[in-house]
Amino acid sequence: MSESVQLSLEQQFKLRSFMTQVKGMSREQSQEFLVQLYEQMIVRETLYKELLKNEWEIGNPIF
Repeated sequence: MSESVQLSLEQQFKLRSFMTQVKGMSREQSQEFLVQLYEQMIVRETLYKELLKNEWEIGNPIF
């Protein structure tokens, strides 16, 4: 993670909790979890792009 970005105390706690959860998984479970997490990241990125496109009216014809 970038040195310039500081996590809040709540984010640090969530990260610690996540690390504990992953450490308790088998290799297969953690690999499946990682793939699901990556899929969710892609969906979120797509949603953000669509929201920005709609907000900025990119690609919409102007009448």
